[in-house]
Amino acid sequence: MYRIAIENLYEWKNKKNRKPLIIQGARQVGKTWLMKEFGKKAYKNTVYINFDSNSNMKELFEVDLDVERLIMGIELYSGIKIVPEETLIIFDEVQEVPRAISSLKYFYENAQQYHIVCAGSLLGVALHEGTSFPVGKIDFLKLYPLSFKEFLLATGNEKFLKLVENNDYQMIKVFKQKFIDMLKYYYFVGGMPECVLHFSENKDFNEVREIQKRILLAYEQDFSKHAPNEIVPRLRMLWNSIPSQLAKENKKFIYGLVREGARAKEYEMALMWLIDCGLIYKVNRVNNPKLPLKAYGDLKAFKLFLLDTGLLTCMTGLNQSTLIEGNKLFVEFKGALTEQYVLQQLVTIENLNIYYYTNDRGSCEIDFLLDNGESIIPVEVKAEVNLKAKSLKVYKEKYNPEISVRISMSDYKKEEWLLNLPLYMTEEIGNIIGKRKNDKE
Repeated sequence: MYRIAIENLYEWKNKKNRKPLIIQGARQVGKTWLMKEFGKKAYKNTVYINFDSNSNMKELFEVDLDVERLIMGIELYSGIKIVPEETLIIFDEVQEVPRAISSLKYFYENAQQYHIVCAGSLLGVALHEGTSFPVGKIDFLKLYPLSFKEFLLATGNEKFLKLVENNDYQMIKVFKQKFIDMLKYYYFVGGMPECVLHFSENKDFNEVREIQKRILLAYEQDFSKHAPNEIVPRLRMLWNSIPSQLAKENKKFIYGLVREGARAKEYEMALMWLIDCGLIYKVNRVNNPKLPLKAYGDLKAFKLFLLDTGLLTCMTGLNQSTLIEGNKLFVEFKGALTEQYVLQQLVTIENLNIYYYTNDRGSCEIDFLLDNGESIIPVEVKAEVNLKAKSLKVYKEKYNPEISVRISMSDYKKEEWLLNLPLYMTEEIGNIIGKRKNDKE
């Protein structure tokens, strides 16, 4: 299975001023596999250390953080000679030994010749809880479930992905139904690597659904095992409310849907915990779309999305029979799956801040506002072929953006101020933004 993130790892390896790298991402998105695969492809040797329940490593890092002493200890533990530049050192579940995180500072300052990649499923939580953190001494890489592009690759559809990458809109139109079918499969299967692997091998939707149930159960077990006891019930309630939140016409998160009479203050810790674990994405509202959007965010109004559309279909009990019922799947739950899908592709685009917009009267709502540091791009998501864009027109008249994007089931079309993108080309927004930057330069 090919992950686009491996290209980022090659870039990291070749940096002159390379820092230890931390890969962030939810449990079971493929961090361990990616690190090991990179080690196989790019190095002569790989030393893999899992810190989970590893008393030897805990003791090694407890004494002191002298780099040469640590390297000697790792060599003795692994039985592998570590040759700088030729050996990849992997620290997995590194949050279990906080001093191992602290040691990264000394590897960067005193021994840059060692190549170290780290990961941890609950690393975000550990960092928020005050683990000593080497600010400025490490690089980060975020790993997400497979995007739709990666899904096409994993399922043997490279030639169709090439059409998208080559902007062959005429040929894409000819094979439109193939793209729609694959998009349906992606909505149901999602991008969790284990689910995609089994689907690509067996095309068995029942098996995929069982894997998704196991993943969701593992997440709930993490709540009890790792979260503070006092927030566990709130974690569960908040987590399980997300499908119903997305099923509303207005997808703004309402605490009253978690529990009648619930207040924001009661759920702040639970919300932060789920975000830190990478299990949910939070998209804040802005009502004044100016750069930088972060300065105009409304912290009290936001939407929550799950990390994966396949897990969302599993939580809602969506039946696989929906896959063959025309385009019904795309409009299920008032288009919740479609908005979830689009967000899931957008978060994989580097250096992109994502918000949504509503005006004070609520008469204009833009599903997503994208801030790439230079411009603001409004994006409207349509689950069907319906091309009415009332909110986009209202927004255009008031703020006059250079380009607006409407994502729907319709074909690609470039108009004077509006770009129509098919749903299966959502990730191309990243290239469109990049192209506009280059044109300006």
